[in-house]
Amino acid sequence: MKDYPLVLSGLTIGLLGGSFDPPHEGHIHISKTAIKIFNLSKLWWLVSPGNPIKDKTPSNINNRLLASKRIMVHPSVIITDIEKKLKTKYTFQTLIKIKKMYPAARFVWIMGADNLINFHHWKNWDWIMKNIPIGVMARPRDQIKAGLSPAAIRFSKYRLPREKSLLLPYLSPPVWTLVTGSMKNISSTKLRVKGYWPGLI
Repeated sequence: MKDYPLVLSGLTIGLLGGSFDPPHEGHIHISKTAIKIFNLSKLWWLVSPGNPIKDKTPSNINNRLLASKRIMVHPSVIITDIEKKLKTKYTFQTLIKIKKMYPAARFVWIMGADNLINFHHWKNWDWIMKNIPIGVMARPRDQIKAGLSPAAIRFSKYRLPREKSLLLPYLSPPVWTLVTGSMKNISSTKLRVKGYWPGLI
């Protein structure tokens, strides 16, 4: 599949979706932590063309891709605009196509705890919970709210204990876990206000 990441059979791959507008140290920290905790073979940054639940249109995707590649230098991380190529608007659409394209891979959806808090607002969010293992990375002040979110409560019996996180890629969904601990308290929104763009300034 030209222009798409190469995937060998049996690989465990984390999918970290977002606008990355701009990418920052928090994204890097979450990525490295997820690779270690879930023993992932690879982690893809899915730099999205837009965010359907936000009114603001993100910056030019080519600029965001370039900035992401400059700031996230890791042998196991791949920066991709696969959602743009697949022409998908919602995460569940992206996952349907990716799972069909790579049936032999084991995928894990990676997201911050702030996203779990609002996860029930995502299009077909319950389908996502039922069709891919989810690793939630806690950020400062978001841990308690995430654990009490509508998605967490509805799927509480499928929560994997933190000490069993290495099993996440190999378990059949629905299954999710909330990784607590030290996380960097950085947001793209605040960095945009300050005019920060890594590698482009």
